[in-house]
Amino acid sequence: MFSSPLVLQFPPSIQMTDEQFFEFCQFNRDLRIERNKSGEISIMPPTGTETGNRNFNVAGQLYVWSEQDGTGICFDSSTGFKLSTGAERSPDASWMKLERWNSLSTEQKQKFAPICPDFIIELKSPSDRLQLLQEKMEEYMQEPEIKLGWLIDRQNHQVYIYRPGQARECLDNPDILSGESVLPGFTLNMNKVW
Repeated sequence: MFSSPLVLQFPPSIQMTDEQFFEFCQFNRDLRIERNKSGEISIMPPTGTETGNRNFNVAGQLYVWSEQDGTGICFDSSTGFKLSTGAERSPDASWMKLERWNSLSTEQKQKFAPICPDFIIELKSPSDRLQLLQEKMEEYMQEPEIKLGWLIDRQNHQVYIYRPGQARECLDNPDILSGESVLPGFTLNMNKVW
């Protein structure tokens, strides 16, 4: 098994349509697959057990808050979203306002929804390259719907915060992250993540 993403490039004459890409992902459902705006397909290796546990903890904290708040819906790392750039991405955890989710058709909800969440989290695993994750976060920030993004680098105990129209902010070893006005009352306990 490979330890970093395997990137497949196709000539323009054989680019997959959205439907074909969705079928490709369904046929290979044991793999975590994304496609960037240039049509390159990345097949990510499974995370190690420790990263999987930390990712579950992050998603769990977000889920508990979301259930109490009731204004939105959460998604796990296996959820694909079709971005306006043409990319299909799967954040490690994400949240979207209910009215935006409810505006989608049943068919859109069953495939890679053509929408970007309001909030996304990416958790860097030891095999991830930080620069590639930062580029992915910048791609998310091109979406008009996104309001907040966190890139968590456990190895260096840093969190990169992304907000629309603002420079990226880097926090060193924070104890708690705040969902700010995007997720009022949500805090992520970083002691359970580090």
